Amino acid sequence: MRHYLLLASSVFAATVLLTTVHPRAQQPAAPQPPAQAAAPGQQAAPQQAPQQLGTELGFGLFQQRCLGCHGNPAVEKAPPPSTLRQLPPEKILEALTTGVMKVQGKSLSDAEKRRVSESISGRLLGTAASGDAAEMPNQCVRNQPLSDPAAGPEWNGWGVDATNARSQVEGSALLLADHVPNLKLKWAFGYPGGISAWGQPTVASGRVFVGSDTGYVYSLDADSGCVYWSYKTKAGIRAATSVGPVAGAGTAKYAVYVGDVKANVYALDAQTGKEIWTAHVDDHFTSRVTAGPTLYEHRLYVPVSSWEEFSARTLDYPCCTFRGAVVALDADTGKQIWKTYTLDDPKPVRKNSKGVQLSAPAGAAVWNSPTIDPLRRAVYFGTGDAETAPAPKTSDAIMAVDMDSGKVLWSYQVVENDSFLVGCNGENKTDNCPVTQGPDLDIPMSPILKTLPNGTRVLVTGTKTGDVVALDPDKGGALVWKVNVAERPRTGMFWGGAADDTNAYFGLSSGSMVAVNLATGEKAWLKRLAPEGSRTSNGVSVSLIPGVAFVGGTDGRLHAVWAKNGLEIWTYDTNKKFDTVNKVPASGGSIGAAGPVIAGGMLFVGSGYGVFAGPPGNVLLAFSAE
Repeated sequence: MRHYLLLASSVFAATVLLTTVHPRAQQPAAPQPPAQAAAPGQQAAPQQAPQQLGTELGFGLFQQRCLGCHGNPAVEKAPPPSTLRQLPPEKILEALTTGVMKVQGKSLSDAEKRRVSESISGRLLGTAASGDAAEMPNQCVRNQPLSDPAAGPEWNGWGVDATNARSQVEGSALLLADHVPNLKLKWAFGYPGGISAWGQPTVASGRVFVGSDTGYVYSLDADSGCVYWSYKTKAGIRAATSVGPVAGAGTAKYAVYVGDVKANVYALDAQTGKEIWTAHVDDHFTSRVTAGPTLYEHRLYVPVSSWEEFSARTLDYPCCTFRGAVVALDADTGKQIWKTYTLDDPKPVRKNSKGVQLSAPAGAAVWNSPTIDPLRRAVYFGTGDAETAPAPKTSDAIMAVDMDSGKVLWSYQVVENDSFLVGCNGENKTDNCPVTQGPDLDIPMSPILKTLPNGTRVLVTGTKTGDVVALDPDKGGALVWKVNVAERPRTGMFWGGAADDTNAYFGLSSGSMVAVNLATGEKAWLKRLAPEGSRTSNGVSVSLIPGVAFVGGTDGRLHAVWAKNGLEIWTYDTNKKFDTVNKVPASGGSIGAAGPVIAGGMLFVGSGYGVFAGPPGNVLLAFSAE
């Protein structure tokens, strides 16, 4: 998302570190936990590596130091950013060290050259071949024909289903509340060369489908962790996958759908991993797909986000022209059905002090998976802050668009006047910056659509300040209630809540968890999970089974609590090294983004997000009850 080159000062560098999270969460950094004794079958906890901000810093370095030529019409010999984005990281690194960009590369350290190379290409150096399933010792012996995903236990896509309630039904969970205290680690899978386990797995047809920061998609056996196949995309994957039927694709009956950080979307044969189609959903060179596309009735609804704002303060940069969008694709062919932008088309407004043209409006990225409302034939999603001032009414908002045409139905702005560019503080402020720097809040999580026992419906979301907002989807997004549940200022929610028929459940970045009554907005309970005084954040995605809520933390701990009162019934520390079924050296770390998924009597979670707070890692863990 945001990325930096040579940082002007240590103050500015610190600012960058504190804002490198999707979507710019600004959570408190997690402390380094003490060494722990090794559990049976596991190695001792490793020394914690520094936060792996590589690609997050590299984009900013590119914006600050390179865009004066690349993308400048006056410099004809410099390839535009869109061309550079197609190169592998090895090729870019070679150009900066011994090739045509050697002179320019002299001003960068070796680490900075690597960061730039990886960020522009969207892939980690040295991982092009190492992640291939064909090189792994745990290949599955047989690849039996896939059963219908909808006919058996599944957790499909970001939120289990298209309502994004992240609430698994008993018949699909096959994990009862009474079983949770007996959960034990069954297997671990290591991502070769990975430094951030940021992809949320999907479970369907007895298999696990998951993407990695190295750009590989894997199909694993849910019970044993053996690997069926891998597919190498064009860039890293931080989005959840979805699985569904596909037509007109030869022998393929079911497809795996996923997006990458170069704004590419893929359909893969779920049986073999072979590519069915690929589509590029946005041409802006800063565009990315960072949240899972939502699959519904042979259509794929793809959210488009960006890293433009992370160094747009630089006077050489023509700030700003990105605008968020949701794109509807035909799931069988990949053809675009419609594309709806969150803002009007940017127009030239003025030139900055270096004579560089500035434009507006810009921003309002879509960081979350769209929610589907079949009754209203509507698609709901949250938008991010504006990059330019004044902030349009569709920034920091919940938007509703028509499912069939993409026409905007309504928009409810949760936070006004939030125009924000990273680094526009104090002496680092330039005339690219908004006159008044916004609070950088966004709508970070997918809206949750729930029908209450009395038949009324609510659309619920949370914010980074701790506001929980309920809207009426049947009355044009009218406000039903709004309540703040933060324990301290700006210690709210970030990645995703969950809801049953009574409450919505959210982890808080203050290290606690809260339940809010869906009908009234009243706080049902609030429980502390992290030790008092800890800087651990639990503002990550919550997952539910009947009676139990699960949430992770940036300290690497996974918690299970009673939904009725928040009392903890099980916890597991993932911040350690693991022996893996594919013999890849792997460690867990921060659970800082995607939550656990539960299906078929098992729980799966990636450990080691590490982009912002807490230690990095590269492991997928699978638990079952003994």
